[in-house]
Amino acid sequence: VGATCLYAVYDPTSQVCTMARAGHPPPALVHPDGSVVFADLPAGPPLGLGGLPFETAEVRLPEHSTLVLYTDGLVEGRHRDVDISLGRLRDALAHPDRKPQDTCRAVIEAVAPEHPDDDIALLVARTRTVPADRIATWDLPPDPSLVSDIRGAATRQLAAWGLDDLVFPAELMLSELVTNAVRYGSEPIRVRLIRDRSLICEVSDGSSTAPHLRRAASTDEGGRGLFLVAQLSQAWGARYTARGKVIWAECALDAA
Repeated sequence: VGATCLYAVYDPTSQVCTMARAGHPPPALVHPDGSVVFADLPAGPPLGLGGLPFETAEVRLPEHSTLVLYTDGLVEGRHRDVDISLGRLRDALAHPDRKPQDTCRAVIEAVAPEHPDDDIALLVARTRTVPADRIATWDLPPDPSLVSDIRGAATRQLAAWGLDDLVFPAELMLSELVTNAVRYGSEPIRVRLIRDRSLICEVSDGSSTAPHLRRAASTDEGGRGLFLVAQLSQAWGARYTARGKVIWAECALDAA
């Protein structure tokens, strides 16, 4: 009864990976110099076996390092020594210049048993970093009059990036998200634009209040903000941090 789980979130703007595990083997981290370590994560019970809280751990991953996730079927078995299997895994991973697909093939050949007792899943991810010149950040006090200043700053930044066609949707989305943060959130309030494979607009505040999308009636004077954000973006959502929440909206670079 129960299932093991490893949950990892990598932020390419800060190079920080936040992870938690539930009875699952810890991931392997391959650094650019070829050194291999297994992440030191707090152990939690498998899912479905109890009410103990799960703890997270943050690990900084240098650019071009590799994160290797795997199920216990790769290293465990009735007639296998786990330490020996982990040693073989470490040796197979100590080639930082190899492509992820080739790493998967090498690991399976070197570590997986000929007749597995359990299913095996293997995921190899090469990390990358969003350059600093593709990130713009502004901090602002909870003052509604400053929303227009943020619109102006965002317009200038998008023009500098050559994304003039995205000015209108970005201005409207930021206006709605910043206004909500000022009205219903708390300090600190931060606005961030990220130019990657898409344009990401983020507004964070110190409140953990969940955003609520609703359809306003024709006689309502408000309540359309998140609906407009959802219509203008290809995806939007919220994530929670130790200091509050972040509401984000994503636009394709060719959305205009």
